[in-house]
Amino acid sequence: MQSTIVLAVGFRPHHSPIGIAWTGLTALIMFALATGKAKIGAALDNPVLKAEGRVTMIDGILATAVLAGLMLNSFVGWWWADPIAGYVILYYAIREARGSLNH
Repeated sequence: MQSTIVLAVGFRPHHSPIGIAWTGLTALIMFALATGKAKIGAALDNPVLKAEGRVTMIDGILATAVLAGLMLNSFVGWWWADPIAGYVILYYAIREARGSLNH
């Protein structure tokens, strides 16, 4: 909803170097955690830990989408890239919700 409003009114968000750094660090940590969980889950043959590794990988992908939006806004001036990243997150949320309902 917020992304739609931002796009409709043409709101131009301000740059945030701290936000970019924080989101980049978050993405790196999520990917590292996902890899560790997947490896340990496979070594222990633990399906819960394997699934948790997949979920954490999605978290890393989502953080990367947000990071891309922030960076495109900050460095290229594409103010609309940040709200579009919100739609990427919405897509993954719906996809994961549908997947969880089918199991």
